[in-house]
Amino acid sequence: MAQVLEGDDSLRFEKDRAWHVVDQVDGKTYRSAFDVDGSDGDVGYLGRLPRLDGKGTFLYIAGVHAIGASGVVHFLENNLAELYREVRTRRFSTLISCRYDPKTLEVLESRRVTPLYRHEG
Repeated sequence: MAQVLEGDDSLRFEKDRAWHVVDQVDGKTYRSAFDVDGSDGDVGYLGRLPRLDGKGTFLYIAGVHAIGASGVVHFLENNLAELYREVRTRRFSTLISCRYDPKTLEVLESRRVTPLYRHEG
């Protein structure tokens, strides 16, 4: 997966004291709220990326922590039609922020925090 994600020139996972995502376009760093101040928020990556065998694309979901991936799924459940209208079947990537219940780990809200970066090719 690291090789696939390296093909994304817009968003990059990095690690210092904790994993985070850097927006290569605007230089902003996105960290899990849990890692920053212990609160109940995380960040997830959503992208349609090229398959390594060159035979199409696939949808990739990853969180800084596992709950971040659940936040992406929550976002898709509530915004799939709008997302499809914007990107159709083209390649893209974006980051999703989510807030969750710390007792049940249920995602309470999710929203896109970066633009939809369209990947040409």
